[in-house]
Amino acid sequence: MDRRLFLKTSATGLAGLAITSCGGSGNGGGMGGSSSANPSLNTGVFTRAFNTPPELVGTVDLVTGNKVFNLNMQTGTKQFTGQGTTQTMGINGNFLAPTLRVTKGDVLNLNVTNQLGQETTLHWHGMRPPSDMDGGPHQKILHGATWNAAYTVNQRASTNWYHPHPHGTTAAQVYAGLAGMMIVDDAETAALDLPKTYDTDDFPVIVQDRDMNADGSFAYSVTRMETMQGKKGNTMLVNGVVDPVLDVPAKEVRFRLLNGSNSRIYNFNLSGGLGFKLIANEQGLLAAPVSLTSITMSPGERAEIVVDLTAQLGNRFTFNDSNTGIALFQLNVNQAATVATTTPAILSTTLVPLLRSQAVRTRQFILSMGQGNVYINNKQMNMAVIDEVMTLNQIEILDIQNTSNMDHNFHIHGAHFQLLTRNGAAPKAFEAGLKDTVYLPPNSRVEAIIQFKQATIANAPYMYHCHILEHEDAGMMGQFTVV
Repeated sequence: MDRRLFLKTSATGLAGLAITSCGGSGNGGGMGGSSSANPSLNTGVFTRAFNTPPELVGTVDLVTGNKVFNLNMQTGTKQFTGQGTTQTMGINGNFLAPTLRVTKGDVLNLNVTNQLGQETTLHWHGMRPPSDMDGGPHQKILHGATWNAAYTVNQRASTNWYHPHPHGTTAAQVYAGLAGMMIVDDAETAALDLPKTYDTDDFPVIVQDRDMNADGSFAYSVTRMETMQGKKGNTMLVNGVVDPVLDVPAKEVRFRLLNGSNSRIYNFNLSGGLGFKLIANEQGLLAAPVSLTSITMSPGERAEIVVDLTAQLGNRFTFNDSNTGIALFQLNVNQAATVATTTPAILSTTLVPLLRSQAVRTRQFILSMGQGNVYINNKQMNMAVIDEVMTLNQIEILDIQNTSNMDHNFHIHGAHFQLLTRNGAAPKAFEAGLKDTVYLPPNSRVEAIIQFKQATIANAPYMYHCHILEHEDAGMMGQFTVV
């Protein structure tokens, strides 16, 4: 497909639809399904090498001591199956982006140049920059321009990510390949006996689905129903690769999982019932590891897991999504360990939970669908309207409800929350700790407690929205200030 046609189709196909149909995703309990009619190109035969995105640690400015990253948003082409070539987007490359590695206390200068041929932004999902450095829809980057995001890393060690956030075209740009991880380190995590050597026993795992033609080229288009249900494809990519195999040592191995898909809900597990320990979710270490055999993740959510392969030398396992029945990649335990690790029983002593008794108010967010539209609190996104005004340092409860018959989730910028309840009961064990994104199956409800610790800058509100990207683009988003 011609690049201009791809960009035009991607952008206008999402922003200009008159949405008239309603249904569910078929992923996490919603009615119906919206996967492509194209067959999956995942074969269950793993021959392609696992791709670990390059790690960028930045360069230190000798005058200021700031850590500098230069990021070029660009177009390109890629062959995913060795046959057809498809138009893509990437950062410092043709598809996806490097992993940015920073440490708590670093002062960052992120220089972002837009060479996409269309307007964009770059949002630091999970990070806590000032609102005018957040990369939301108000921080537009015109084609040919360079935007500088400068801020101090002021949060715990965590796995975050960065992606575009222009209003109306986010889904198409992320789908084309604009996404990468941003890992924060700190002293607490560095002191723990955890796998922590990047691309040796500590691996990023960005899982995305794509609608592909038989030759491996993208078949991206969005129907009215797909806008309501979220765009899904039947071919799964891991770090931009179909059916990869990863050679790993016979020791504890850490995987930093990111659901980077536009809309698909995954339920990840390992073959043979092999268990793992969840050590962190979106915003850092849990107080203690949680033993699991599967984990459900909605778009934008992250999780860090440790798999103990110490006694598995010579064995192979697949990492699977039980919602589709597709094996995503293969683990080949074919290396003897040179350094062993033992995940400690206590991970963090700095995670202090907020208490319901501390909250001074409850704020309601109703995610709904009707008359061919998507809403939060019966409103659609308007760039000129501030929907909520939060009070600096105030502790609040967010009462988030999905009243529709399909999947949604909820992501908030500039702050982190803890779940208090899910459908009136205790949240799932793997939902402990600090989060910024939460999954809401059809007709469900969560209570989250949050504290807004950073005032917004004038004319630069923060966002809250469903992170099913077609919903976000269709208006399931609002904005708030903190004063």
